[in-house]
Amino acid sequence: MKGLKKIALVTAVAAAPFAANAELKALNDSAMGNVTGQAGVTIELETKVSIGQFKYTDEGSFAVNDIVLGGAGVVADAAVDNDGDGQADNTLLDQLKIDIDIADDGDAIIHVGSLQTDPTTGAPVPIDWGMTAGSMELLAGGTGSDSTTLISNLAMHGDLAALDLSVDTATDHLNVAVAFDIDDMDFDVDFLGIGIRDMVVTGAGDNFDYDGDGQTVADGTEAEEGGFDLTTPTGQLAYGKLSKYANVNLDVYKGAGLGASTATDVLRVDVNNVYMDMSIGAIEIGGTSIGSVALDNLAVTNTKLAIYGKD
Repeated sequence: MKGLKKIALVTAVAAAPFAANAELKALNDSAMGNVTGQAGVTIELETKVSIGQFKYTDEGSFAVNDIVLGGAGVVADAAVDNDGDGQADNTLLDQLKIDIDIADDGDAIIHVGSLQTDPTTGAPVPIDWGMTAGSMELLAGGTGSDSTTLISNLAMHGDLAALDLSVDTATDHLNVAVAFDIDDMDFDVDFLGIGIRDMVVTGAGDNFDYDGDGQTVADGTEAEEGGFDLTTPTGQLAYGKLSKYANVNLDVYKGAGLGASTATDVLRVDVNNVYMDMSIGAIEIGGTSIGSVALDNLAVTNTKLAIYGKD
């Protein structure tokens, strides 16, 4: 277990710049007190990452070419204010603060947040991020020369509101909770001749029933939603993070296969929940738009994956 905790800490720190591509669990006052009262390590980070090619090879290969990850400015002109904060975006993924704590029960608690706060409300300012990739390809193995371009001209930018990772020593689970949005995403699906333009991902908003009681904030009958007391500033801030940003919560651990599977010691990924709204401004075929698409109150829950190699 000590080995798992060390690996989780190193992995989380190394992966922090890549976090933008992930429902936050509500913490009560007692739990928050336990977390904030601990001594730990804080790492401040700014970075820009470029990768010429990432390639996964089995018999053939899957390759992603010309990857750039940084601030929102890697996608658009650096003089453009993409995130609406009154300042031009730059190409650095910056204002990142990584807090690492070890709780008294041995659990590792890692929080990736922002160094900036709103001068009026004191709330953390989300971290702007951007990513581009030239192409994603399937390549023939051996002496074969065949290839298929799946996706090209990928460009997207958005905001990271929070990334929380925790390793539970009682269950050996790594929990990942991410709150983010995508302000704009464009790419071409080359092998189908389709272009996706102006894709946006946000939170599910006030019209989603987060706590499953049949009521929402938008209908005016719900004073509390998703475990947040909306009559208090703290509850309003926590709920705002949930409703404004897409939220993903999942557990990663070693376990058994699903259902009648006899597989053991597989990589398990349990998707506890995904809450978001998504829209596509235009779907193009042959360079001409055939319309737009919108998904309201998308919720993915109780989804489990078991991943292992073929015999």
